[in-house]
Amino acid sequence: MTDFAGNQTVIEIIYLVASVLFILSLKFMSSPATARYGVWAGEVGMLLAICGTLLHHGIVDFKWIIIGLVLGSGIGIPLGLVQMTAVPQRTALSHAFGALCVTLVGTAEYYLRSPDVPRFMMGVLSFEVILGGLTFTGSLMAAGKLEEVLPQRPLIYKGQNLVNFLLMGIAVAVAVYLVLNPGARELFPVMLGLALIFGVLLVIPIGGADMPTVISLLNSYAGLSAAAMGFVLGSKLLIIAGALDGSSGLILSVIMSKAMNRSFANVLFGAFGQVQQVAAGAQEAKPVRTATPEESAYPPWRRCSLCHSSGSRAHARAHERPARRSRHPVRPADRHGRDQWRLPANRCRPGDRSQRCHQSCRTQRSFQSHLRHADP
Repeated sequence: MTDFAGNQTVIEIIYLVASVLFILSLKFMSSPATARYGVWAGEVGMLLAICGTLLHHGIVDFKWIIIGLVLGSGIGIPLGLVQMTAVPQRTALSHAFGALCVTLVGTAEYYLRSPDVPRFMMGVLSFEVILGGLTFTGSLMAAGKLEEVLPQRPLIYKGQNLVNFLLMGIAVAVAVYLVLNPGARELFPVMLGLALIFGVLLVIPIGGADMPTVISLLNSYAGLSAAAMGFVLGSKLLIIAGALDGSSGLILSVIMSKAMNRSFANVLFGAFGQVQQVAAGAQEAKPVRTATPEESAYPPWRRCSLCHSSGSRAHARAHERPARRSRHPVRPADRHGRDQWRLPANRCRPGDRSQRCHQSCRTQRSFQSHLRHADP
């Protein structure tokens, strides 16, 4: 591609506008009233980022780029036309594709630059590949659980956290060795394989109900790996977008963990399954109240047969409203524990299921009184 005068300046301006739009997108998405504007701002920012990248002077031929754009659009459009209930698994697949891209770019950059790779660059490459690899496999596992392709129950075994820490520790140790000795190419696949395995083991102990929090955490991992790729490629836009993605995903994960009464350490180390088992055990240990056969056959809400047989909407609304509390109780609470209510002169009498009783309940708007006095 022929470089024209001021080409780099135009690219930097486009990247700056795209970065501002990304920031405004997160700001608008924080409120339901402006969420639609946030989506539009993010779309325009991404479009500007793609156009700015296509103007880069390092592009020699657009043939493969056009092929990639056509294939990506052909895959992305059907993925976007899913039901709202399938959005979490579609989001997980998007994270998986982005993480796979980061991992492949990092692997290609390492083999192109080794063995003459600066230590800082090697450290960033290792960080990028480890986060990208575990995010790729972890996102695929999360999407499979949400789609019920994989079992949604937590898969837990003894010493699970120890095995996870051991795998991550070995991967970090290999990364440190590669930083000190970038020419050891045979260790790079080992680091990548450990990251892929760790992503699977990170998600399997988590139940399907907790997948949204896990997807948010994986989103943070994908953003951090993209920011690392920005350092490798020298792209300021990637650094900004990845930092925004990583920080927002991390903050959202912490907020969701607090909302679910879980510590962030449980999310980070994949210990949801253990928490679920403890909670289930505690729930099963609670005392159970037994009911007599009479109570089971005639529950309190079925005492008023006229109320359930009537199709009047006004009657239904009247029964949903509580009655006035009586200052002078008529009699003590009955065996069902119902509170005391005043009985006016025109109120239905015990055992009365006539039309007059029906009209009286509608007028006084007291379902509880009808239940107590219609019980023979």
